Amino acid sequence: MWWEEGLRFTCLGCGRCCRGEPGAIYFTPEEEAAMAAFLGVDAGEFRNRFVTGKWRAPSLKEKSGGECVFHDAVTNLCRIYPVRPLQCSLFPFWPVLLASPEAWDEAARSCPGMNGGEFHSAEEIALAMAACPFPDLL
Repeated sequence: MWWEEGLRFTCLGCGRCCRGEPGAIYFTPEEEAAMAAFLGVDAGEFRNRFVTGKWRAPSLKEKSGGECVFHDAVTNLCRIYPVRPLQCSLFPFWPVLLASPEAWDEAARSCPGMNGGEFHSAEEIALAMAACPFPDLL
């Protein structure tokens, strides 16, 4: 694996991973229940208001331009941060971004926290990848 020496990443809270290029944010049934409870809505209302089926599996909807439906443009924060999907908290340690140095560097062009900040060992990265509930989709 090309990242066997580890990688550097620190989230700078810029919100760029929450907006911009369209993409899917997948979630498990347990995460869906937690998000719905956090928002005080039942599962049906949650699905109607916040979920799209346009990707290979249910995903959070996006606003125009690819911004996540839960990204607050005023504060630049996630409105469901305490219960955000694991996919969000694993970023940028997704299989698709770790597939090659080129994929990693392409993502780093839009994420100022990548290639700088905290050091993450290969073991730590492998654990993050193993925790990914959708490795074939990310």
